[in-house]
Amino acid sequence: MRSSAVVSGLLSLLLLVLVVAQCSPLLTVDRDVAESLHRSAVTEPGFTQLNRILSDWVWDPWTMRALIAVTVVFLWLRRERRLALWVAGASLLTAALQHALKVLVGRDRPHWPDPVDSARYDAFPSGHALTATVTCGLLLWVLALHWQERWRGWSLVTVTALVSVIGVGWTRVYLGVHWLSDVVAGWLIGVCLVGVTVLTCRAHSPRETGGE
Repeated sequence: MRSSAVVSGLLSLLLLVLVVAQCSPLLTVDRDVAESLHRSAVTEPGFTQLNRILSDWVWDPWTMRALIAVTVVFLWLRRERRLALWVAGASLLTAALQHALKVLVGRDRPHWPDPVDSARYDAFPSGHALTATVTCGLLLWVLALHWQERWRGWSLVTVTALVSVIGVGWTRVYLGVHWLSDVVAGWLIGVCLVGVTVLTCRAHSPRETGGE
């Protein structure tokens, strides 16, 4: 866990520097991927609509935050209030960091003469990818603490989480509202935040849970 947090943190920092410096190879890859997917999105309206539903409803950040809210309430009612506060704090930190980075970097989103979707605020990092990564990571952590060893559905839940994290990143680039590097940054920052959350919680509570 520690190595994952360190590596993802360093990679996300490197990507941030490259974006701010407007590294030409990175921008070329971003543009090539965006243009290729946008051509497909324009010519495949049915598939594009499916991606919009997944992006704007199923994997929307507010959907993810609702899952976190339910988890926090569940943990609180089980009198695992320390863990509930860690989960809530990590989610709030994610939202704050996301908006701060968007303002500080100020990266423009892709612009198209024939857009298939729209989005507000700046591009870097992808809030959808970041929020989904943190939410799914935290939910897997909570589930692992309670049911991993005796729950046969663990593999299915893990696959669902991975599909959600990767899938939401795909939809944001496919719909032409993010560059590929925005999404990768969201994933990397998300992995780092989950790792830091788990490690700091362990450091303050060796059993990773805690009542009042």
